[in-house]
Amino acid sequence: MLACWRQDMIGIFWQKIFIKLYPVSSKQASFLFREIIMKTIIIIANFCRKFDGTVNGRFLYLAEMFAKRGFRVELITSDFDHGTKKYKDEPVKTYESKIIYIHEPGYVKNISFRRLYSHRCWGKNVREYLESCTVPDYIYCAVPSLTAAREAASFSKRHHVKFFIDIQDLWPEAFGLVIKSRSLRNLLSFPMKLYVDEIYRAADKVIAVSDTYRNRALAVNKRDKESLSVYLGTDGGVFDLARKKYRLDRKDNEIWLCYVGTLSFSYDIECVLDALCLLKERNFSRVVKFVVIGDGPLKNRFERYAENKFVYVEFAGKMPYEKMVGLLCSCDIAINPIKKGSAGSIINKVGDYALSGLPVINTQECEEYRDLIERYKCGINCEVGNVNEVANAIEKLVLDKDLRDRMGKRSSELGDERFDRRKTYPAIVNLFEN
Repeated sequence: MLACWRQDMIGIFWQKIFIKLYPVSSKQASFLFREIIMKTIIIIANFCRKFDGTVNGRFLYLAEMFAKRGFRVELITSDFDHGTKKYKDEPVKTYESKIIYIHEPGYVKNISFRRLYSHRCWGKNVREYLESCTVPDYIYCAVPSLTAAREAASFSKRHHVKFFIDIQDLWPEAFGLVIKSRSLRNLLSFPMKLYVDEIYRAADKVIAVSDTYRNRALAVNKRDKESLSVYLGTDGGVFDLARKKYRLDRKDNEIWLCYVGTLSFSYDIECVLDALCLLKERNFSRVVKFVVIGDGPLKNRFERYAENKFVYVEFAGKMPYEKMVGLLCSCDIAINPIKKGSAGSIINKVGDYALSGLPVINTQECEEYRDLIERYKCGINCEVGNVNEVANAIEKLVLDKDLRDRMGKRSSELGDERFDRRKTYPAIVNLFEN
């Protein structure tokens, strides 16, 4: 706070000098002064979603933080929505940062050569935009996608612009579970790894959504001594408001076990269904309802599997974030069932689980997340794919309310300390201010 106050005082002092030197009004002088001294940041992030005020992703949140701290900010994103596979046609709400749509051809399947072609075209279009605009002071680029990041790195080097990367996922490692063909996987992996390493090495500063991802970049980038790991998280105030508004007033004696996220190849929903079936075979006396929030390409398969197992499941589908928070916080236990070999680390759902204050059953192999659960004592780690261990963990938490309460309290502490953006994201802004 003291540093910001000093910066404000210095700015006011020099602004007064500016008014004395030039015969313009105070308002005009203020505008001209800001134009001269304000640093410009261009944020490049392919996978931003809506800009209608209903979604507040990482990069829009950061863009607004930068703008409020005195930076001039442009957020460049694709006009193609990765989630819906449609072009964005909703009105853009007015923000303090400037939103720029760059055209992308689009694709139907996430794993396809068409997607690689689409990202390549988008990256070339981003390069053309950068070449046409005033050279910024900083470029802050999400990785992936890759072509745009490589073009931004090249532009930054030519124009002596500080180049920051924010690693959201590991490519090609992330394709291991979804590309079944080994030959195709090998065909993509080696050249893509070389491509990615080039981007990592070019960065002046490395930011990532986990220590796991940050360490991957630092294995090839030896220059950055101030790298950051800042979890995706969410705004704790927004989360709490949604909890109060949409939380259900339950009167039942059931225990609700909740999963939030995509119904896709990396998520072992079938293991959870098998565990619930095993509990039923043990004549487990308590009623456990499995609430599945989300959608994805395997939803129909999971629904059929649940029907065949005759277990108590509600597939709630995809819902607005605030309503999802309300339903999640109405549950008793959260579960993070990730398949063996997944390259994911600290993913979106685990931040929501922590902020919800629910104990977590986890099968994810990622040591970073398993260590968090052990350190905070906020859940139970199980062996990946082990139905017996998952069933035992469910049984243990269902039968012991005191344990659920203790772990839930520790989960809230984890959420407050590591996943509330109001407390964690200022570290990123400080890199620029310092």
